[in-house]
This record gives sequence, C-alpha cells and structure tokens, in this order.
Amino acid sequence: MLPYSIREGVANFRRAKFAVFASTSAMSVALVLVGLFALVTFEAQNVSSWLRDRVGEVEVFVDEDASTRQAEALHTRLKTIPAVSTTTFVSREEAQKIFAEEFGEGAEIYDDGPFLPASVRLQLKTSYIHTDSISQMASQIQSFDHVDDVVFDQALLARVQQNVRLVSLAGLVLGAIVILAAIFLVGNTIRLTIYARRLLIRTMKLVGATDAFVRRPFLVEGVLQGLIAGTVASGIVWGLYRLMLRELPDLAISYAFPHAEWALAGGIVVAGVLLGWLGSFFAVRRFIKSVDIH
Repeated sequence: MLPYSIREGVANFRRAKFAVFASTSAMSVALVLVGLFALVTFEAQNVSSWLRDRVGEVEVFVDEDASTRQAEALHTRLKTIPAVSTTTFVSREEAQKIFAEEFGEGAEIYDDGPFLPASVRLQLKTSYIHTDSISQMASQIQSFDHVDDVVFDQALLARVQQNVRLVSLAGLVLGAIVILAAIFLVGNTIRLTIYARRLLIRTMKLVGATDAFVRRPFLVEGVLQGLIAGTVASGIVWGLYRLMLRELPDLAISYAFPHAEWALAGGIVVAGVLLGWLGSFFAVRRFIKSVDIH
C-alpha cells in the first residue's frame, strides 16, 4: 500500500479541485515567465558574444619591404600570442582580389599590379575582446619586426562593450523582478489553498498529529502540483521557442549547446517541483504555528 502521506496528497487533488487548479495554474504561469526569461537571456548573451566576436578582429599589415619568408615568420609569431584564436594570412595578390570584389566597377583601373600590402588577420578569443586588452596587444605587435601597422575598430568595440554591459544589467534587474513575482504569485496562491483547509489542520492537531505528520501530505501535493505545472510550462516554452525558430532559425540555442532544449525543459520541470515543495513547506509551517487548538 502507498504511505498515508502520498495517498492523502493525491486525494487532496479530488477534494479541492478548484484550489488545486488555481495553484497549479499560478505555478505554470510563473514557470512560463521564468522559462521565457531564461531563453531570452541566453539569446541575448549569444547575440552579445557574436557581436564581440565580430569586432574582435585585428589586422596586422606587413611591411612592404618584407620578404615572403619574413612575412611567414611574422605570421608564425603571431600565432603564438595567447589572445589569438585563429589567424589568416592575406597575400598581396589576395588583398588585390578582395579589393576588386568589394570596390566593384572601376576596380580594373588598379590592375597594373598588387599595390596593397600583405596582412595577417587575427581573430581573438572572446575572453580577450576588451578595449584595454586589444590596445595593449596592438602596441606589443607594433613592436614586432616587419610590422607596418595594426588596425582594429576601437570605437565600435567600445560601443559593443557598453551595450553588452547594459544588456547584462537590464537582464539582472528583469530577472530579479520575474523571479520575485513568480515566488509572490505562487506563495500567495498556495497560502490561500492551505488556508481553505485550516479546519482540517486544526482537527489533525486536536487528535495529536505531529507537525511533520500534518505537513507531509501537503508537501506531496505541492510536489505533484509543481510537477504538473513544470511539465505544462516546459511544453508551452518549448512550443513558443519552436515558433520563434520558424522566423529566426539562426537563434537556435542548440548551435551553442547541443542538448540545450532538453536541459531548459528539464530545468523548468525541476524548478516546478522545487517551487511546489518550498511553497507548500513555508505555507503549511506558517499555518501549523498559527493554529489554535484550545
């Protein structure tokens, strides 16, 4: 046979259908809000990282007097810099071809021969894409032999950094508001459902039931409500996410983390169980202490 706590927790679903529905619905709404916020935050961080990667490119121009061997030696040296993720060597001929493609019509007037210097394009690691770090690295590279100039878009990088900080700060503030609203909504709803059973709690206390004995069925009920609410919320978030991907397929979080969708859905379900358990625990404890058995 099932333990008394589990049987009573399940039976409470039948006894107070409206209260259970209200509490489960409130938890579902709260978890949908938290899940959507987590999804939007993740996408915002992905976009911020993508922007930083785009501006985190440094181009090192090789001295025109440098020989092919000297240019290759410089390229090899640049690969050893800790901040560098990947390097691409652009010869004078390749630079001429890129110029013709980007310049379009009229580029043929420069067909007398390669007039652009060779260069090495450095893609930096994300952790090093900061204005101070890149400026320091550029000064270091400038001192290398056979380097003519080091170029990167400092102004654009500074703007991207500022926007990333603003997005992160806004995300923290909104996240705190969403989580506090979810806790308040769920806590009040569970408190009302348990308040409706205050006579049952008082009766159990009158016949000598311990606080733990009284509390356990409500905890089981809270966990079951949280499990149902988490499952419903994860389905809603997953459905909304799939609708978004139809319009914006490049925002798929699976590109960054292969199992991110399942992790998000599982996280919402686990959050629902924890939310139901915690809400029931604190609400029941409060009413047990306030029950007057005299």
